Amino acid sequence: MNADQNKVLQYLNEAQGNEQGLVRVLQSQIAMTPSGSYRSILETHLGETRDHADRVAKRLKELGQGGNPITAVVGAVQGVAGQALALGKTPFDLVRGTGGEEKVLKNAKDACATEGLEIATYTAIERLAQKVGDEQTAKLAASIRADEEKMLDRVLREIPKLTDAVVRAAVDGNASYDITTTGAADAVRAAGETARKSTAKTAASAKRTARQARKVPGVAQAEGQVKGAVASEQDLAIARYDSLNADEITAKLTELSQVDLAKVDSYERKHENRSTILSRVSTLRGDEPWAGYDELTAAEVVSALSGSDDEQVSKARGYERAHKNRAGVIKAAERELANA
Repeated sequence: MNADQNKVLQYLNEAQGNEQGLVRVLQSQIAMTPSGSYRSILETHLGETRDHADRVAKRLKELGQGGNPITAVVGAVQGVAGQALALGKTPFDLVRGTGGEEKVLKNAKDACATEGLEIATYTAIERLAQKVGDEQTAKLAASIRADEEKMLDRVLREIPKLTDAVVRAAVDGNASYDITTTGAADAVRAAGETARKSTAKTAASAKRTARQARKVPGVAQAEGQVKGAVASEQDLAIARYDSLNADEITAKLTELSQVDLAKVDSYERKHENRSTILSRVSTLRGDEPWAGYDELTAAEVVSALSGSDDEQVSKARGYERAHKNRAGVIKAAERELANA
């Protein structure tokens, strides 16, 4: 493989890593975005982004990516980098701090920056491919770049409307953000509706679907916030919640999953709004070792740890000690670290 082709492979690997990471970013943004024109744009672009990743992967294979161990390693590194970028940009704390309107606006501004990077990436690929005589790659890059330019234009047209919503909420006191209309809320309702209308077998399938959805960063917390906003005392994971004092509730919070912590947060804010409880919930939220961790059994966690790096194993051990305190998981983590 000559230097020209190696350079094209390098740039395509970078693009594929970005596309793979962007899929996760879009999923998490959809989870916290209410229904409307902006969410429709995100949902459309999620489909486009998956298509882009597939098309770039196909071109890499055509250029011999699969048969070259060096470029295969480069591809893996780029993919990991893209996922790290996605997780870094994921909105783990969906409804705390600034209002929901402002979080959606900030995500939209991030989306503009991301699209600018994508446009620059594919502009460079197109130019490089033209210079080395790879017209097929050049056409691919030009086609994807056009999609990214359309996406940037669509998001820019939404910015004024999203900004107006922030002004109405933060300045005029007329908030419009409703977490019960977000993508995560829709997913929760859809799973629940399927369970109610179906047989036991289908209901189990719906629960598995919801479990898979929680593996998208941000969805678990969004689900908990939605459920907590309409929950009764019986719906909470802490028995006799209303009869307990703040210290008694705080002592039980470490036992809860991220979904249940979010439910407590919403319920507490709606009722007593005790700062002691809310502060403790805040310190425990958003720190799963990886998205979907709370959905795994101890055996599944132990299995996952065997293929994880030291940093992730350490995170799992710390999380277990602070939350579930499962002896088997802690021992497995310590064994992995000792053998590193």
